[in-house]
Amino acid sequence: MTATNIEFQGVVTSPALRAQVMADMADVIVALPRKPAIARVAFSDVNGPKGGEAIRCTLVVQLPERRAVYVEDTASTPSLAFAAGLTKLERRLRRTRETQRESGRRPKKYFAARRALAGN
Repeated sequence: MTATNIEFQGVVTSPALRAQVMADMADVIVALPRKPAIARVAFSDVNGPKGGEAIRCTLVVQLPERRAVYVEDTASTPSLAFAAGLTKLERRLRRTRETQRESGRRPKKYFAARRALAGN
């Protein structure tokens, strides 16, 4: 199994924020049953130097054999945008895990039909 890469893109962030983002993303990735190939964090300034709620944080986690999980949030500072985006990412990953678990518990039609025809 390969290690997960956490990539940064966009607006240059402070080293303290970068370390915090790395630690928080590592905590989320460790909780996953299957390790993602890539986790991407991108910060962008939506409206330039005007100010206001302008920092967008985009989080993308590429899970093996599944579509990428993509969330984003906008706030006035990069740390607030990341915190809100991380909350959304955790909720989305939890929902993905629960859906996958529930679909594995129910037998598919062809499996149930085969068992019924075999007399079990």
